Amino acid sequence: MNILKSFIGFYLNASIHVALAVCAMVKVTRYYLNISDDPYLDFFIFFGTITGYNFVKYAGVAKLHHRSLTRNLQKIQIFSLCSFIAMLYFADYVSFKTLLYVLPFSLLTLFYAIPFLSGFARNLRQVSYLKIIVVALVWAGFTVLIPSVNSNLPTTYITLLLFLQRFLIVVVLIFPFDIRDVKYDAISLQTIPKKIGVQQTKRMGLGIMIITLLIQYALPTPNAVNSIFMIFFFLVVIAVMRAKINQSKYYSSFWVESLPIIWWLLLLGYDNLR
Repeated sequence: MNILKSFIGFYLNASIHVALAVCAMVKVTRYYLNISDDPYLDFFIFFGTITGYNFVKYAGVAKLHHRSLTRNLQKIQIFSLCSFIAMLYFADYVSFKTLLYVLPFSLLTLFYAIPFLSGFARNLRQVSYLKIIVVALVWAGFTVLIPSVNSNLPTTYITLLLFLQRFLIVVVLIFPFDIRDVKYDAISLQTIPKKIGVQQTKRMGLGIMIITLLIQYALPTPNAVNSIFMIFFFLVVIAVMRAKINQSKYYSSFWVESLPIIWWLLLLGYDNLR
């Protein structure tokens, strides 16, 4: 049991789960845009997500406690370094054009963690309401725009609608995390739940998800695909509505972040049954 707990802890803390969620959304985009798989891009995004997330989560911690790092954090640092090297390796197989589009989203991730505002005292995460926008923008960029550009598809209204839908979905998926962190975030960090309250945040999440549902029916997708999105829609709404400040350890970090993976698996199952 201890070995299983250690494995799950490392799996979540090393950002492997969130990387799989990002890759699942890439797969969803390919399905919607009828794009062929590109394993090199998949591995590039997978290892890039691990590198970026772990940099954001642990850069400050490592700086403060570099002489007394716990064994688990040391393992995550080593794993992150290996992921960074793997990301560079697979980047060599990604087109230069795609890498140019990756650059602005990578810079957003960098400045999300590194202070560069107000005399290098604040980062993007510490700017009111900007945190959620930056995270959703980066997710939408990597899971919609990058696969599209990499396949040399023209930017059509379908791509733009998918980008907007993905941005809004990620915003809502962040709500359970922000609700959980209400008691931990500094007063100066004005997240949506801290500003308008938990119940109003849940109502906002429902409203935003209804917009994503309208976008879904504006896309030229089969009825079965729309039905699968309806399942995903209800799962997200339930996850947000059941979120609370004192939630279980794995509620947001595992179950909420599993929803994009479930979405992709449902599409994959439908595709295999056709």
